[in-house]
Amino acid sequence: MRTLLLAASIGIFSTGLAGAAAADPSTDTASQLVQQRRALTADLASKIWEWAEIGYQEKKSAELLQSTLAAEGFEIDAGVAGIPTAFVAEYGSGEPVIAILAEYDALPGINQSKAPTRDPVSGKLAGQACGHNLFGAASVSAGIAIRHWLEETGAEGTIRVYGTPAEEGGSGKVYMTRAGLFEDVDIAMHWHPDDENSAAANTSLANRSAKFRFHGISAHAAGAPERGRSALDGVEAMNMMANMMHEHMPQDARMHYVITSGGNAPNVVPDYAEVFYYVRHPDADGVDAIWQRLEKAAEGAAMGTGTRVEWEIIHGNNPLLVNEALARMMDEKLRALGGITYTAEEQAYAEQVAASFDNPALALGSQEEVQPFEISLGYGSTDVGDVSWAVPTVGLRTATWVPGTSAHSWQAVAASGMSIGHKGADLAARTLTAAAIELYQNDALIEAAWEEFEAKRGPNYEYKSLLGDRDPPLDYRR
Repeated sequence: MRTLLLAASIGIFSTGLAGAAAADPSTDTASQLVQQRRALTADLASKIWEWAEIGYQEKKSAELLQSTLAAEGFEIDAGVAGIPTAFVAEYGSGEPVIAILAEYDALPGINQSKAPTRDPVSGKLAGQACGHNLFGAASVSAGIAIRHWLEETGAEGTIRVYGTPAEEGGSGKVYMTRAGLFEDVDIAMHWHPDDENSAAANTSLANRSAKFRFHGISAHAAGAPERGRSALDGVEAMNMMANMMHEHMPQDARMHYVITSGGNAPNVVPDYAEVFYYVRHPDADGVDAIWQRLEKAAEGAAMGTGTRVEWEIIHGNNPLLVNEALARMMDEKLRALGGITYTAEEQAYAEQVAASFDNPALALGSQEEVQPFEISLGYGSTDVGDVSWAVPTVGLRTATWVPGTSAHSWQAVAASGMSIGHKGADLAARTLTAAAIELYQNDALIEAAWEEFEAKRGPNYEYKSLLGDRDPPLDYRR
């Protein structure tokens, strides 16, 4: 599959591009296959939205997706890479092997009903604020649609759906990459919920996180303060120095933190405190350089406050390696399918949500468009990055949220649970299916993608995980 001549690859790929917008049979076929399963997509998305299970605890969500795929004839390998909620589902045989990634974890600390105004749900501790319920549902629906296309056409090839837990700070895909689960894959595909439709080739920031744990000496804060050594002082001293570092970091770097434990009573000098840090940079070496300074700040804070500090690396992601050959193909498929149209009820809902925004980047109506293709730096981070250094990888975003919505917001939770989100998931499933059909029929495109991939990685590339050799942090959200 990967031995075709590059010259032939480029020639056939270019021919495939010409006139694609005018007529693209793959998108027509994909729409028919996916639309037959539109109710399935919405049902899966609704259940995972309701459960809102956080990283490495997505037991019901993972089981639902596995059972759905198993019922369609997929062979399931559950609990892969030492992660109980990770799985690989496979159908078909031979090459090419096309992988579709599926996420399903929720975010802690935010929740919202499906209402278009702020309406927290009492007692609910997490929400699908990044739309991963839609991500998992659409990827599974696309996998099933492709499975039926393979059967109906008799085409050779294998489709795999990778159930990838704990994207939000748990780096599930990094452990799956490290375990070699993508070594025989020809192309990997992914998508993500958003407030716009785009297959632009956006890179991401590499990142690493850790929990810094300070240990002091407890004492009565009024009666014997001199006998205490405050672990919280250690955390605050570290944070002060880290905040000073912001002035002296590269322009595209990011660093942020939350205090996850700071004591329980003001009159007790806390003997334990914890702060959770993220560091981001466009490349892995940049993360390493900033990280070394952050560790020094932690050590200095402990020395200055008479405390002791230790830290645990929680997750680490490499940046996305863009594959332009694949990205342009995905952009064509998305443009051939077009954007999303709201019903009158959805328009009224969207107007209510939009009223909560200050200076939104996109206006209502933009969900009907596909954004221009470009190659640019994105400031988020994703564990898809590690997959993209193991195999040529391509993705897209669809307008599952009201234009102007930020990820990790209550507005994203709300739309992810109702028909606007479901429409975006349906568009993603159709686009992924169309792209897979193209790849199964276009060996030259796969070869061109691999030529670009190997050139960008370089002749001496050796994969290195930013989280080292640690085991998956299955309890990091507990």
